Amino acid sequence: MPDLLGERAGFVRRIGLLQAIAINMSQMCGIGPFVTIPLMVTAFGGPQAVIGFVAGAVLALADGLVWAELGASLPGAGGSYVYLRQAFQYRTGKLMPFLFVWTAMLFIPLGMSTGVIGFVQYLGYLWPGMSQAQGDVVGLVVTVGIVVLLWRRVERIARLTVVLWTVMIAAVGLVVLAAFTHFSLERAFTYPAHAVELTASHFWVGFAGGLTIGIYDYLGYNTTAYMGAEIKRPGRTLPRAILFSILGIMAIYLLLQIGTLGVVDWREMLDPHSTAGSSVASAVLERAWGRTAAEAVTVLILVTAVTSVMTGLLGGSRVPYDAARDRVFFRPYGTLHPRHRFPVLGLLTMGGIMAAGFLLGRHTDLTTVIQLLTTVMVLVQSLAQIAAVTVLRRRQPALRRPYRMWLYPLPSLIALVGWLVIYGYADRNAPGRHPVEWSLAWVAAGLVAFLGWARHEREWPFGPKRISEEYLRRADPAAAAAGAGTPLPQPD
Repeated sequence: MPDLLGERAGFVRRIGLLQAIAINMSQMCGIGPFVTIPLMVTAFGGPQAVIGFVAGAVLALADGLVWAELGASLPGAGGSYVYLRQAFQYRTGKLMPFLFVWTAMLFIPLGMSTGVIGFVQYLGYLWPGMSQAQGDVVGLVVTVGIVVLLWRRVERIARLTVVLWTVMIAAVGLVVLAAFTHFSLERAFTYPAHAVELTASHFWVGFAGGLTIGIYDYLGYNTTAYMGAEIKRPGRTLPRAILFSILGIMAIYLLLQIGTLGVVDWREMLDPHSTAGSSVASAVLERAWGRTAAEAVTVLILVTAVTSVMTGLLGGSRVPYDAARDRVFFRPYGTLHPRHRFPVLGLLTMGGIMAAGFLLGRHTDLTTVIQLLTTVMVLVQSLAQIAAVTVLRRRQPALRRPYRMWLYPLPSLIALVGWLVIYGYADRNAPGRHPVEWSLAWVAAGLVAFLGWARHEREWPFGPKRISEEYLRRADPAAAAAGAGTPLPQPD
């Protein structure tokens, strides 16, 4: 595929490896670790919470290899939409890609809303008297501002992202430096009695909750996969961007977690109304370098939060575009801005849902939003995508695969177990919030929407299955020359 697609044809391939890594890492290491360190400590009941970040890294690496093979082989706009469309079209027509887009329209902006919640949470350190209503207004203004920032050409955003990425690295680096200049080995590694008792049920309940928080902190390693149609040399760039960003963030998170626990006593983090419980990074900086330094770095953390949300919404807004263009989702989502070439309706819809998710989290708690977005994501994206790797290897063996999963199928199996643990323990880790029930209800609503859409479009089950193997044809020019370019109805 050429690096530059025609402007009228769709997206333009202008994002290189450095920019792709910056987009992924900016989305991964936004405000997340700064607000979830206390949540992780609460889940584990002590400084052994570092186990959660390690477990999250293992799951992210295993799942990242799934994304790497699929992204390198099928580099289209929309990421999982493309992978599920290609893998499951033979049995269920367009059901799986439709359901993915339906669920992504919820879990992607919910993920971004947590960044805005964290922004307001840390702003409270600089504005101690901020009321609930004032915080709500600030969050909504930030949300609108991010949508406005994304209302431009992608190459301008990519350049801006690299600059903001340096701010993110500076913010994290300063917090880590401050922590290790006032680090107490005893404070960081003095665990309570029976902290790591593998035969105790409470450890595994805490582990499941910690794994959920851990993988939430790593989410974003797949951001550029959603932008596959805008990546230069995607067969090489996407796998490298995914793996390098996970490894880099893993090192940062471990330093950040251990360093923080070496400065702030973990018991203080259990109180969400204290500085250590709501703005733990600011607490570290204040104790290490004083209030002025803490305020200065808190500003950088706020910029990091905005960067994370902006890059996540940048990639996520591309999801419904390719689906609608291929008539697998509601058609209005297939329109690009005539001048700036970005998906208008996808950006606006996700911006609106992000604002609603922000208000939900502000008036319940951050854990509620995290549990809801992960359970919705697991059902249609994570589990189905793991299956898609195997299905495509069987259904499309001739597909060009610039990267093939190392040690296949072991990473798929590790990812499968990890996601099932997260989903299976979701209700137990979130009493009274019922994230599993809400996720099932959302998917059920998606099934109803699909049936209505399929009937209107005369698609399966109200019409024939239309098999489209365009990526296979690109790998086989002879087949394309022979006229294999027209999708035809196919039997099971």
